[in-house]
Amino acid sequence: MAAVFTPNELLLIALGSIVGLVLLIARFKCNAFVALVCASLFVGVASRMEMSRVVASFQEGVGNTLGFLAMIVALGTILGKMLAESGAAEVIANRMVGLLGRERLDYAVMLVSFLVGISVFFGVGVVLLGPVAFMLARQTGTPILRLALPMAAGLSTAHGLIPPHPGPMVAIGKIGADTGKTILWSVLVGAPTALITGPLLARWVSPRVPLQMGGLGAEAIAEPAAKRRPGFGICIFTMLLPVLLMLVATVADLTLPAGHGVRQWADLVGSPVVALLVAVLFSFWSFGTRCGLNGGQILKFTDQCVAPAANILLVIGAGGGFSKVLAESGVGSAISQLGGAGISPLLLGWLMAGVLRIAVGSATVAITMTAGLMVPVVQANPGVNRELLVLAMGAGSLILSHVNDSGFWFVKEYLGMDVGQTLRTWTVVETGIAVVAIGIILVADRVALLF
Repeated sequence: MAAVFTPNELLLIALGSIVGLVLLIARFKCNAFVALVCASLFVGVASRMEMSRVVASFQEGVGNTLGFLAMIVALGTILGKMLAESGAAEVIANRMVGLLGRERLDYAVMLVSFLVGISVFFGVGVVLLGPVAFMLARQTGTPILRLALPMAAGLSTAHGLIPPHPGPMVAIGKIGADTGKTILWSVLVGAPTALITGPLLARWVSPRVPLQMGGLGAEAIAEPAAKRRPGFGICIFTMLLPVLLMLVATVADLTLPAGHGVRQWADLVGSPVVALLVAVLFSFWSFGTRCGLNGGQILKFTDQCVAPAANILLVIGAGGGFSKVLAESGVGSAISQLGGAGISPLLLGWLMAGVLRIAVGSATVAITMTAGLMVPVVQANPGVNRELLVLAMGAGSLILSHVNDSGFWFVKEYLGMDVGQTLRTWTVVETGIAVVAIGIILVADRVALLF
């Protein structure tokens, strides 16, 4: 880390790299992967990091990001492909249209994504529910953003606010909040937040950003190849199987002591990668041979998933590398000095997490760093509601997703948008989640003081 620059100078370097990155991609049509590598090198050299650490930090960031997400994207894409080729996405879409009607589909998608998002990571939820959203859009003629944005809002709200996601869990441990109370408050805050920023905000945003169905998500809704359609029940079970397995692991962790044999097996089967692998293997039967597909067809479909996923993995990995270089350049330490006196601890936690999110991209990194910085504040304010503080930091960690966030690139590539469209849709929704959530949290804090 370079100590020769003041905090303000480091922040200006970070800001310059982000502006340059946007210009390279949006104005000069530079490949996003190449642009992210260039921006990372600029930050490292301009902040006077050790030359040996610049590339090494970028590589570590890429490895840390893809070490988990590469498996998730690959397995999730295969599951999504099987969901589409069997006609399962069509079955689910038709049932939802029949039950709710076309005017309320965005609410249904948001509710399902919020519930699924409690137990799965954001990327897992997108690849699981994305084919259903695309199929619903095609079946009903609904603009894809009208359904995709509520889906993303439900998943993102759960990811940022609700344990057992890693960001909130780390914050709970660092500031000494109660896990059970945090879960209760997170649901009470998260549900209305997802409702407002999902269907309601999407209805305002989608007409202003016309978008044709494309990207990785559109690849999952080709005409089904299966001779027979699966039943609605087996469709829902297969799609929710990884969620159920992860939920089993969570329950085992909460009820069984560490080292217990059942808990160890539950943790293995309930890890996101293994849970998705089990669901994929099960889908080869439920969406494959059971529906009339043979082994050769299933192999062809899985092979077809590799090419569409390759580009998104490169961009996501480079985004993780950029975030790592920003963190090691000293930007995080610079931001820690921005906290001011006389501000509510809840609002201060939200602001600091928001600034860190804007600077380094990762919501998990933002809430983790903020939780450490807020420990002295909590100790100085023993009356602060620690559970709501966890949520405030989680809400701040979602604000203003942009080009240094791997989730930004994931949504962009999955929906087939350009950078400008992603900024006007996904970034708006993420910022809406952060603003609406902190408003509800501050009201909840006032109400809690009455009891």
